Amino acid sequence: MTIKILLIEDHPVSRTGIKFLLSGVADFEVVGEGENGVQAVELARTLQPDVVLMDVAMPMMNGIDAARALLQENSGRAKVIMLTAYDSEQDIYASLTAGAHGYCLKDTDAERLCGAIRSVASGDIWLDAGIADKFLQGLKSAYPPKSSSTDAAPQDTSKKSASQLSARESEVLTLLVQGFSNQEIANRLVIGRETVKTHIRHIMEKLAVSDRTQAAVKALKEGLISS
Repeated sequence: MTIKILLIEDHPVSRTGIKFLLSGVADFEVVGEGENGVQAVELARTLQPDVVLMDVAMPMMNGIDAARALLQENSGRAKVIMLTAYDSEQDIYASLTAGAHGYCLKDTDAERLCGAIRSVASGDIWLDAGIADKFLQGLKSAYPPKSSSTDAAPQDTSKKSASQLSARESEVLTLLVQGFSNQEIANRLVIGRETVKTHIRHIMEKLAVSDRTQAAVKALKEGLISS
């Protein structure tokens, strides 16, 4: 299956280089390119790409606002990867909150970038290893484990949420919080990738969240896993 890619990058030299790289990959097709967030929304509407590669800092409309707008308009068809030089926790969290499916630094190698595109196109969330660690450490700082002195009501809620999960779902949730992709979770638990997807769907239903990022946040916030 060919993955249709829309490339949004405000620096012409970078855009040309990335396009050249992607155009040489057999299962990729660069269907369009633009230089700002407004163009990203307009081109995504007309070209219907599978994946949008987009910088964070751009003129007219930044990548985070553009991701939010085009994902709302595309009803989830397009997947967005932020391809940027910025690695601040604020940008990472804002991008994922806006609905981005991946966050990749521009200094990543070609093989990992291609892997990120394929992973996101297939439905996974993808973060650079260093980005994932920074993001998760930020979450752990924001939501430290509950102590025995916390109020009884939140503790009861946490215990209730945790008790809803099966042993296997707890294992999957722990690996999800650690930043592993569906395939990596499958490999570690020696189960099929589709089985992992089913577990994650059940986890999201039981935790009353709509995506993997929210599941990770809730797991850390409520102390559902050992960090």
